[in-house]
Amino acid sequence: MAERIEDWWARRQFSRDRAVPYEVGTYRDAWSSYPMLVRQYHPDLNAGIVLSQIPPAADVLLLWQCEVGHLFVATPSEQRARPTGRRRRSAWCPDCTAGAAPPRIVRAPMPTPAASPAAPTPATRARARPRRRLCGKTPDVAVGTAFVSACAPRPASAAEEKLRAAIFDALAVTSGMNAVRVARPFFEHLEVWPDMLLPELRVAVEYDTTGRFGLEHVGQREDADRRKDRLLRAAGWEVVRLRAGALPPLGPHDVTAATTSRRTVERLVDVLTDIRGPLLVAAYRS
Repeated sequence: MAERIEDWWARRQFSRDRAVPYEVGTYRDAWSSYPMLVRQYHPDLNAGIVLSQIPPAADVLLLWQCEVGHLFVATPSEQRARPTGRRRRSAWCPDCTAGAAPPRIVRAPMPTPAASPAAPTPATRARARPRRRLCGKTPDVAVGTAFVSACAPRPASAAEEKLRAAIFDALAVTSGMNAVRVARPFFEHLEVWPDMLLPELRVAVEYDTTGRFGLEHVGQREDADRRKDRLLRAAGWEVVRLRAGALPPLGPHDVTAATTSRRTVERLVDVLTDIRGPLLVAAYRS
């Protein structure tokens, strides 16, 4: 039975008695014949495990993303068998397939009463929807530029403010920036608003909790977090999420079981050192 990537990886760690069961690049040649599948796979959507670490025959559920942006789950075998076992330039996506208009079939005219108009397809309904208008308050700056946004929400909690103060006490970087210009819209804006920005290091820091009612950063909100992270990385930034409680990591640099303590700030600085190197990070240590 196919299993989640985290469960499969943990089982392989146990069976092979290694922290990294398969090194990066182990199955690069096996996947090289499927360039579109390589493009559809994102390590940050799959617990930080890259595709060349996964055997093509592994019975594991992976998260894929088509070029349009749709997310779907499939095993490596299912992906390699589509469509109908042939390799094509385009790759399979269930949402794109469902929204595609059926092929036109030309038949000889029949002497029958006029048929009622055909029901609109998902594709025609999508074309008929008015496009959402983008907010015009985002400044015309280069993608990846940090700035002060008039649209950014206020800090979510006193705990976040406490953590923010501790981070900027530990690192002498520019404070006050609250937005990054991105290339693609994010909820009608060409900007995203991380909890904390470290401009000199080009790292965005997010402090994630489940909130008062246990609904924050789960389900669809987790999908939005992943989309924001992809936009930031595409703009040249790295993302570190400080994940409180039982929230699992979303990216390769996330810190789990995080609190607002000094220990969490120290763990964050260690991660920043891994990302940007000790010389650069040391230059901004307070």
